Amino acid sequence: MKTLNPILVLIVMFFVGRYNNRDGKITKTITVDSLGACQGISYQNGRYFLYGDREVGVMRGYKLQKDSLIYQHQEYRFTIKGENIIKHPTGIAYHKGLPTFVGNSVKQNAEGTVWKAVINCINWQGFLKTKTLDGNLFKTIEDDACIQGTRPEYVNYKGKWFVATADYGNKANEVRLYNPAALSKANKTSEKGILFKKFTCSPWVQNLHYIADKGILVLIQNQIEGRKWRLTFVDLEKSIIKGQEVVLNVIDTDKADELEGFTFTNKTEKGIAVSSSRKNNVSFMDFGFGG
Repeated sequence: MKTLNPILVLIVMFFVGRYNNRDGKITKTITVDSLGACQGISYQNGRYFLYGDREVGVMRGYKLQKDSLIYQHQEYRFTIKGENIIKHPTGIAYHKGLPTFVGNSVKQNAEGTVWKAVINCINWQGFLKTKTLDGNLFKTIEDDACIQGTRPEYVNYKGKWFVATADYGNKANEVRLYNPAALSKANKTSEKGILFKKFTCSPWVQNLHYIADKGILVLIQNQIEGRKWRLTFVDLEKSIIKGQEVVLNVIDTDKADELEGFTFTNKTEKGIAVSSSRKNNVSFMDFGFGG
């Protein structure tokens, strides 16, 4: 019988022991405007990028000061020559030295019942410099390997980085890991050499957040379709090996709107969650280590 790595066991026990039912307490909620319906938050090198689906897909830069996000007068539009390219951004996979990917859900009918999932490979530094996709869109990839939707996030498995994404619906949901180098050159994710591993997961996943130093993937979810907040912490490596999510903990809140994104800050006990509501759409959360 294979024995478990004792260091890994201690890390998992520490994490589970620290994250209990009292954790995930919302300490403050504020309104951040000009995003349309906010779709997510990405923390990069001391900056926080919030993105949403205003009249065009848009992203804005902020800095964290105490328990407030201060707008840095940096607005970025996912447009080319003014044309809306990424209208409904659904995730940003950024890792220094690797291709950057931005998810997009494209409505296929007026009723909004049929969608196509798309992953865009972009020149991230160029995008931050010029503030549009003009000259910065490398490739548009149809995520036809998905079941419902795409929400890219970088994760590490056995020392290699992959682009993880997940489905939103309530049937046959999966987390899939794609090879980033191959993905950046592909037309469709169903092409050979793109999909690396996958495992089944619980429903209503809006976004993903990876805790690199613990190997833990956070599924940012709704408890029911489009409503109520849930954060599910899964052991990434064990989930991949098992082919099914291995849950470390689930944190539900009493917030009734649509949770869209989450990130830990540079302080591991503090997090920021965003919803699609026009008001009270950014919440600061305390995970109370040792409490």
